[in-house]
Amino acid sequence: MLEIEGLSKFFGGLEAVSSVDMRVNAGEKLGLIGPNGAGKTTFFNLVSGTLKPTRGKVTFEGRDITGKSPHYIADKGIVRTFQGINIFPDFTVLENVVLSCHLKPGIGLVETVLRTRGSRRKERAILERSRAILELVGLDKLADAVAQSLAHGHKRILGIAVALAAEPKLLLLDEPLGGMNAGEVSETMALIDRLWHGGITILLIEHNMRATMNLCQRIVVLNFGRKIAEGTPDEIKANPDVIRAYLGAGGHAA
Repeated sequence: MLEIEGLSKFFGGLEAVSSVDMRVNAGEKLGLIGPNGAGKTTFFNLVSGTLKPTRGKVTFEGRDITGKSPHYIADKGIVRTFQGINIFPDFTVLENVVLSCHLKPGIGLVETVLRTRGSRRKERAILERSRAILELVGLDKLADAVAQSLAHGHKRILGIAVALAAEPKLLLLDEPLGGMNAGEVSETMALIDRLWHGGITILLIEHNMRATMNLCQRIVVLNFGRKIAEGTPDEIKANPDVIRAYLGAGGHAA
């Protein structure tokens, strides 16, 4: 589904991502891990179009998307969440998802102003779809709550719901479990599994190693912008380069 070839990004003299080759297969859950400063979020920014690569190539479903705009890439099916919670805090939970759904079908300005039959039909469809997304992620009972009033874990799940409104084929999750308590972690892991079973391919960055090992079928490890390992969770746990780079010499990856 996604093919990365020699992807690199320089910031002045610093090479934040260095000659990374990687493949994401359709229908898998792939984890991207590494110590702080390893280049993981920069990698996401390059794939999603937020940053343009210094060199390298990004191919999605056979189409070269290298350096394309975030809007173009999202329209093709790659959608991401962010480490920071990317929601409209003063809008309701439902309004957040409705706004994101509006980006996909594109009701025209004239339709909106004139309240044409077509625009009303599209708006009804958007409202129905938004409610279905909230039911999928478990926020349907909080649809009318103001987003800023939500608990931290629910705010992060709302961020995922907003991403789902863009109809992703490949969902990039940037630390979806960050700052969560144990119950919220379990709830969100179950949600990620539901999305995967529903046909969405998952690529996630996560510092919670135990959760990553349990969630992902395959894991790629970055360190100082370079890929140092790739394999199954068991292979990554036993990899001495990962233990040295990620956990420190003598650490244990389990």
